[in-house]
Amino acid sequence: MTTATPLLLGPNQPLDRPYRGGAGIARFRGTPQPSPFTPEDFVASTTEVFAGGGIGLTVLPDGRTLRDAVADDPVRFLGEDHVARFGARTMLLVKLLDTAERLFVHYHPDDAFAARHLGSPLGKTEAWAVIEAAPDAYAALGFRRAVTPDEVRDWWSGQDADAMLDAMNTVPLAAGDTLLVPAGLAHAIGPGVTLVELQQPTDLSVLLERRMLSEREALLGLDLDTAIDGLVREATPEERISALRQDRGAETLFPADADPFFSAERIRVTGSRELEPSFSVVVVLDGEGTLQPADDRASGAPVPVRRGSTVLTAHGDGPIGLSGDLHLIRCRPPR
Repeated sequence: MTTATPLLLGPNQPLDRPYRGGAGIARFRGTPQPSPFTPEDFVASTTEVFAGGGIGLTVLPDGRTLRDAVADDPVRFLGEDHVARFGARTMLLVKLLDTAERLFVHYHPDDAFAARHLGSPLGKTEAWAVIEAAPDAYAALGFRRAVTPDEVRDWWSGQDADAMLDAMNTVPLAAGDTLLVPAGLAHAIGPGVTLVELQQPTDLSVLLERRMLSEREALLGLDLDTAIDGLVREATPEERISALRQDRGAETLFPADADPFFSAERIRVTGSRELEPSFSVVVVLDGEGTLQPADDRASGAPVPVRRGSTVLTAHGDGPIGLSGDLHLIRCRPPR
């Protein structure tokens, strides 16, 4: 069974996530907000949440999950070179994310930690492209100074979020900003931020601040000493944070440190433009137009798009033609 692509994808927002958000996704997409606790929209997702149960997986019009469709025909979706290097894994998860409250202080394990302790070949480096932001929007990222294991244990035992945040760098966020968040760096996103998130395709988060969650849930079933062993406790200086950002006008959204994990381009179209073949997720930031295979022999039909549209393209679609007046982000696996 072949899935027709390019494919326009609707919202895929898991319910009852542990923090509030989602209104910004509703505004961006022009769709209802399912509940106050739907801050994440898993786009073209072959990844389920850590708790499992298939939650987070994209379901195609024919009833199959995208994960199963890719496994059935990996070369069409991903291309021969990708499959030779990575197998049938897409190596990419894209989300829309919106915060109505500050996210937990947390970090994501790197590949080595995930393989050693969590039975996963992949950790979770991620990156953000901000769509909307409140005037005082911010992220906390990395520590301003080195912190000791005993200090982290004290924060955990007292759940002292104020002390955690006081030890972290504050990074202002505004629409158009981008930021790469390497695995291991403690971080949190403040309220009032809507963004496109690219990440390695896992749901691995170690929460230093657990709020209503159990210790097991917050620490992914690990003991505390093991859990904090993957945390970067050294200082993250201002120049390092600057290197994780990219100029607003840049077509490539993230610095070269992102290349082993994913890539993203900012694309503006007035008239028409052709994109090279690739598995990708297209997120339309503004405007209206059409997306379709440029090769007349390809089977995909024209897809009308506007602000808030998200579209899956497959490598087998061949070159993709864009027409109209469009501003979009194209998210892709590592090249």
